[in-house]
Amino acid sequence: MSEITKEKVLEALKAVKAPGGDVDIVSAGMVSEIVIAGKNVMFALQVDPDQAQAYEPVRKAAEEAVSALEGVDKVMVALTAEKKEGAGQPGQQRGRKPQPPTASQAPGIPGVDHIIAVASGKGGVGKSTTAINLALALASLGLKVGILDADIYGPSLPKLLGLKQEPQPDPENPEKLAALEAYGLKAMSIGFVVDEATPVIWRGPMVMSALQQMMHEISWGDLDVMVVDMPPGTGDAQLTMAQQVPLSGAIIVSTPQDLALIDARKGLNMFKRVNVPILGIVENMSYFICPNCDTRHEIFGHGGARQEAERMGVPFLGEIPLDPELRERSDTGRPIVATEPESPHAKAYREMAEAVWAKLKTGDTGKKSMPRIVVE
Repeated sequence: MSEITKEKVLEALKAVKAPGGDVDIVSAGMVSEIVIAGKNVMFALQVDPDQAQAYEPVRKAAEEAVSALEGVDKVMVALTAEKKEGAGQPGQQRGRKPQPPTASQAPGIPGVDHIIAVASGKGGVGKSTTAINLALALASLGLKVGILDADIYGPSLPKLLGLKQEPQPDPENPEKLAALEAYGLKAMSIGFVVDEATPVIWRGPMVMSALQQMMHEISWGDLDVMVVDMPPGTGDAQLTMAQQVPLSGAIIVSTPQDLALIDARKGLNMFKRVNVPILGIVENMSYFICPNCDTRHEIFGHGGARQEAERMGVPFLGEIPLDPELRERSDTGRPIVATEPESPHAKAYREMAEAVWAKLKTGDTGKKSMPRIVVE
């Protein structure tokens, strides 16, 4: 089998004409950000935002042209239609910014009953570890669960689940990739198609397109719950999730200290603004029990997340202690809920899962109609 190269991809794309048929998309300078990962090819087409709809057939033609190359299994093509500075939306009132679409307006993922986001305002608070163990705890309740790694720049799921293989086309639906499976979970991450040492240098529109394709072009099957491990912060990925799928709720992960809580508060308020219910706050690294003397140490303080939950009027889901065993199992792809189900950590995650599922299955997520967000 011949090697897939950027030169071969570009040569195939020279057969694709831009609208009007006078020049091909390569000569027009539209092709950028080519990433080749095994049998998967990803790239972007830069277009004028006002012509994005007209270029959708071009995007599909580009996808088909590269898919025809020997050795290519899957092609991901994004239109990077960035708004020009100062340009307004059609019908937008002067001096006002448009309201961001809310979760209630977004279409769902076929077969998926509930989608919940696990988020944090900043990195390094154990959000991904919380997401994977919460997903496993939900599965331990007898639910069908999937997990989506929405962190395009720093995917954690391959390491957390110990998965290294690339996703393959679904035999029953070859136009989609089959989600990978581990510990009874369906899983998908950009880390499955891009080597962990390869930096993903993409602009916001391509990140959003990649998320959309991982949600809608993956064979997820029937799921009771999809857990989405969000990247830290309040940027493109968070807004894309709120716009593209009806999130049933969000869980905010924080450590106890004030600096982390400030950022957690921002994340919480962002989800509220786009009408996503807050299922609760988790205090991670809440305390440390010395294995030698059995003394409790509150390294980062204690109780800050609980106080924040009370202040914001949202549920407090519990405390997860700082423990080397939890860290080691996460680093080696052996999440503690799956590999030490009777441990205190696993029990704490199961209690969270029970509380979250109780809200989801009864519809008691606190969701309510939100006012329009208008900035004068």
